[in-house]
Amino acid sequence: MYFEVLPAKKTKAATVVLSSGLGGSAHFWHKQLAALSTDYQVIVYDQLGTGRSPAALPKDYSIQHMSNELSELLDSLDINLCHFVGHALGGLVGMQLAVDRPALLQSLVLINAWSSPNPHTLRCFNIRKAILESCSAEIYLQTQALLLYPPDWIVNNIDLMQKEEQLALRHFPDKTNLLARISALSQFDNEAQLREFHVPTLVVANKDDMLVPWQRSQWLANKLPAATLTLFDYGGHASSITTPETFNSLLLEQLGRFSVA
Repeated sequence: MYFEVLPAKKTKAATVVLSSGLGGSAHFWHKQLAALSTDYQVIVYDQLGTGRSPAALPKDYSIQHMSNELSELLDSLDINLCHFVGHALGGLVGMQLAVDRPALLQSLVLINAWSSPNPHTLRCFNIRKAILESCSAEIYLQTQALLLYPPDWIVNNIDLMQKEEQLALRHFPDKTNLLARISALSQFDNEAQLREFHVPTLVVANKDDMLVPWQRSQWLANKLPAATLTLFDYGGHASSITTPETFNSLLLEQLGRFSVA
């Protein structure tokens, strides 16, 4: 599995693991790396079956598989304690990791994540599956942008977005793998385990998220014993990209609160 370890500029730094959403790409976090790597060792990775981590995923592929894969990677790097930041699908991986290995996690940040399927998000993924079956990767990525970003952000950043889409095309995942990943996140349900969570958690949501209703984050924060909710009015589904300064400031505040000196 492809990964990068960015060393911190200070000694004895805590480790932050960044896990992206459905696309699975380490590049998703490029606007966070400079801000984080001053005080933290940062690990990013291309999830198995995406980008630079080619693999044939099994038909029964699940969030549990993804948690196991990340756990093995962290063990190979001798990481026994870290902060975990997950966006959407990455947040589900973090929640599974919190069940499997709670002692590994200093804190969790869950961005536009959810604890069980909801009708709106499932419809969005059904549309994605239909596009994968009948259209080009270019059309899939254009549709994805409508779910990730606010309309005005697209208008004001169209050149940048088109460059990012060209990069995504060069590393576009195998269709079978992408369908398996959509199936995995569509079936994820850990409602019965939420009360068992004791990892300090920040839940982040955006009211203008077109993919995941912000109320799902509110529900999640209310159910987790050690969670707080930060709710933004603007940013869409990918606020780490659309409002990086605001997002990075919040992230650094959260990590500082739970880092060991």
